[in-house]
Amino acid sequence: MDDFYCDEVFSGKTKVEKVLETDKVLAFKHTKPHWPVHIVVVPKKHVESLLEADDDILLAILHVVQTVAQDVVAKHGKCQVLTNLGEYQDSKHLHWHVASGKPNHKK
Repeated sequence: MDDFYCDEVFSGKTKVEKVLETDKVLAFKHTKPHWPVHIVVVPKKHVESLLEADDDILLAILHVVQTVAQDVVAKHGKCQVLTNLGEYQDSKHLHWHVASGKPNHKK
């Protein structure tokens, strides 16, 4: 699966818990969280990665990332924000992680 967000989330096959939604961007709780607080922010239109994003979608997504990050910091005192590129990017759809806490380790 190359695009989890288009193939699963936006098609409705995988249900998600929404955190914030605008006309261009969706933020939701990660379906398999790596951190105790793990929110994904993704544009609703397909953009493969940060390297292909135009100014309009960057402004829209960064506004939502900022809003979600402010909320996480207010509730938990800290957060990290990251996006992946190249081989690090599992789903070939631009997405940002807003996370807080120590990583969950698989047993």
